[in-house]
Amino acid sequence: MALKAVHVSEVPNLDHVPDLAVAGSRGGGALRGSASPAKLLVIGHRGKGMNLLSSPDPRMAAVKENSVASFNDAGRFGVDFVEFDVQVTKDNCPIIFHDNFIFTEENGKVLDRRVTDLCLEEFLAYGPQREPERVGKPLLRKLKDGRILNWNVEIDSPFCTLEEAFQNVSSHLGFNIELKFDDNIVYQEEELTRILQVILQVVFQHAGDRAIIFSSFQPDAARLMRKLQNEFPVYFLTNGGTEIYTDARRNSLEEAIKHCLTNNLQGVVSESRAIFRNPSAIPKIKESNLVLLTYGQLNNVPEAVYMQHLMGINGVIVDLVEKITEAVSDFMDVDGGEEKFGSLVREGIEEKRPRFSQRELSFLLKLIPELA
Repeated sequence: MALKAVHVSEVPNLDHVPDLAVAGSRGGGALRGSASPAKLLVIGHRGKGMNLLSSPDPRMAAVKENSVASFNDAGRFGVDFVEFDVQVTKDNCPIIFHDNFIFTEENGKVLDRRVTDLCLEEFLAYGPQREPERVGKPLLRKLKDGRILNWNVEIDSPFCTLEEAFQNVSSHLGFNIELKFDDNIVYQEEELTRILQVILQVVFQHAGDRAIIFSSFQPDAARLMRKLQNEFPVYFLTNGGTEIYTDARRNSLEEAIKHCLTNNLQGVVSESRAIFRNPSAIPKIKESNLVLLTYGQLNNVPEAVYMQHLMGINGVIVDLVEKITEAVSDFMDVDGGEEKFGSLVREGIEEKRPRFSQRELSFLLKLIPELA
């Protein structure tokens, strides 16, 4: 017997997810709307994707992450925002860099420095330099498994400051600014406030009409950023229980919702596995009038992104920017009251949603929870 082709939107497993507004008054202007499911935001992770040096996939080392080159390259594919990590140097300059420590090699020895212990000039001395005659310090990176590798990418680029990102990245591209702090340090409120004020000074000076979202895994940093300003939305980042921390506010989606509501934050950014493990959290988040974004490796799988769209997620942070923007462009409705994705859409192009047989659907619905 031939297998009947079924549209993913007909999957009964998703029926428990109600029609939900994209965001209410608590969300940033870029995410407001009333129809559901509405346009799915695509956000480039650290630009066009993080550098996963251990991956055999060359796309994970195509462009230096968290660089002006990576941000503008992501913009070519119609992403709505680029996400990047901001820390503050010893001499109070907001820089864009993910890791807590930076590594180099001198005389055969590997040396490391805490990034926030460096002055701006010291930080910019690592890696490729702006002036061709200057030679930067060799740049290494420590992986989660402890290995230290040369930070080699196909298109290298100098490190940049937050100010330089505002000045050199296309103004149509939104910024998702992650406020980066070390999980192993207990920060006093005075120190957090000082750091956030330094970042805000640059943002207020250069933001213009650019769409901006702040986010942080550090619960008190998110709380204080919301307290310090009312112009840009602040979202709370969470692993949703996929990892456990000493701070209980970080250990579940329920705690994330509670933290947002207690401190008037506007959204949750969750590891996508946590959403697939606990889809009942989605109505709770929506009923709380919070925006919901996700991040994680599953967001590089078009089928997983599409199912999140049907479940009511507002946006996905992705590494494989070209692949996912193309997939999202294909599956968004043309005539169903939904926006087609960005400038990739041309009038008259027929919509292309993923279509699966019953057997394929059954396999997919079993596979995603297993991955989660």
